Parts: sequence; C-alpha cells; structure tokens
Amino acid sequence: MSSPTAAVGTLLLLFTCLVALLGPWLAPYDPQVFDPVARLQGPSMAHWLGTDQFGRDLLSRVLNGAPATVAFGVGATVLGVGIGAVIGVVAGVFGGWIDSTIMRILDGLLAVPDLLFTLLIVTTLGGGMGHAMLAVAVAFAPGMARISRSAVLSVRTRDYVRAAVARGEPAIYIVCCEVLPNALSPIVVEATIRVSFAIMIGATLGFLGLGAQPPSAEWGLMVAEARQFMFRNPWCVAVPGLSIALVALGFNLFGDALRDSLDPRRSH
Repeated sequence: MSSPTAAVGTLLLLFTCLVALLGPWLAPYDPQVFDPVARLQGPSMAHWLGTDQFGRDLLSRVLNGAPATVAFGVGATVLGVGIGAVIGVVAGVFGGWIDSTIMRILDGLLAVPDLLFTLLIVTTLGGGMGHAMLAVAVAFAPGMARISRSAVLSVRTRDYVRAAVARGEPAIYIVCCEVLPNALSPIVVEATIRVSFAIMIGATLGFLGLGAQPPSAEWGLMVAEARQFMFRNPWCVAVPGLSIALVALGFNLFGDALRDSLDPRRSH
C-alpha cells in the first residue's frame, strides 16, 4: 500500500479508530451541559469548533458521538457480511435448484435500493440504534451474498479443491479449509468499503429520527437538531457533517487500496 490513496486512507482510518476509542476521554467538556450564554458561537479558544443551539461544545459532542457512529457502521457491516456470506456460500457450494432459488430471491431484494429497504425495515420494527443496525445489516446481506457466491464459484473448481474431493475429505472440511480461506479476499474488501455506506445510512436514519434518539451525540442526529440554526452558525451543521464525510472517505480509500493490493491486475 505505497500509493498516496492508500496512505491517506490508512491515516484517516487510524485517526478514526483513535477518536472512536479515546474520544469520550479527550472531550474538553461534558457534551450534554447547556450554556445559554455561549449559544451558537463560532470557533474560539474556549470552544475550538464552536457551540450548538444549546451552548454545548461541538468538539466534545463530536468526540463523544464517534464511538456510537463508528460502532454502528462496523456492527451493521459485520452482521450483514456474516448473514450474506453464509447465504452466498450455501448457494455456491450446493448449486443446482438451491442456488437458483436463493439467487432469484436475492435478485428481487436487490431491486430495492439499500436506503429504501432500510427505511422499510426500520418503519416496521420501530426506531432506535438497535433496529437501525439490524435493518442496515439485512439490507446489505443480499449484495454480500452475491459477492460471496461469486467468490466461492471461482474457487470451487480449482485444483486444490478437486484434490481434496479426490482424497475423500468431508464436505465441511472442504468448505472451511479449502474454499472459504481462498474466497475471503473479495468479501473482506467489500466489507471494508461497505462500512462507509453503513455509517452514511446510519447518519441518514439519525437525521430522519429513525436511528439514534436525543440526547445522543450521534453525528446524523446532531445535523438534524441544528439544521434550523445553520444560517446563524454554520459550524453546528458543518462539524458533524464533515466528520461523517471524513470517516466515510477513510474507509472508502482504505477499501480501494486493499482491493488493489489483493488484486494486482486490477491496480494496473
């Protein structure tokens, strides 16, 4: 990963992980304390990124909201990748009518955009971070199942898999020890890139009031709460919005660099 894109993506990702782990301890103020005298102020020595409509320090709120925002994206992606990978591996390994049936169902689900599919699920289940994370995971599962199936199909006919079959190895051994380890690369790359989409969808749900609920410092909810004051103090909207963009950019750049390193032909 010697390219500038890889370096920028890696640095952004490391910075994101550091903020997500240490953010609440680095915050200079309590993120929930109101200060009516300091409402809607711009950056200053007392408040480096300004204050919101209640006088709360924006830097402290962004730092405290980082763990929830990043954990949402990573958790939803891991859950969606796990569900999709199992479905894709089953379809790719068994083939035949099982593969055809699973793929036709997935084709129908993939016809619905991820955000719309997520909104439908959240509307059915109700708001909240837990339901929102489950909804994003379910929306991601069909796409991940297709990628997993393609990876399994490309590996299933390799010589080492045929050699394992010829040796009489059990099916579970062939799948777990021969097929899956060699089919993981595209799944890991796609999962890394999808974290950024999960974070953006989570922020969208928070903005719409279907994800995190007040008084959470989740970044999408911060934008929603401050949007009517953006002309008086643009910082209260720009700070959480730019935070979402930088985190998403970091995961995207890192995923692209990871894909290029795992597939040199694609990078050329």
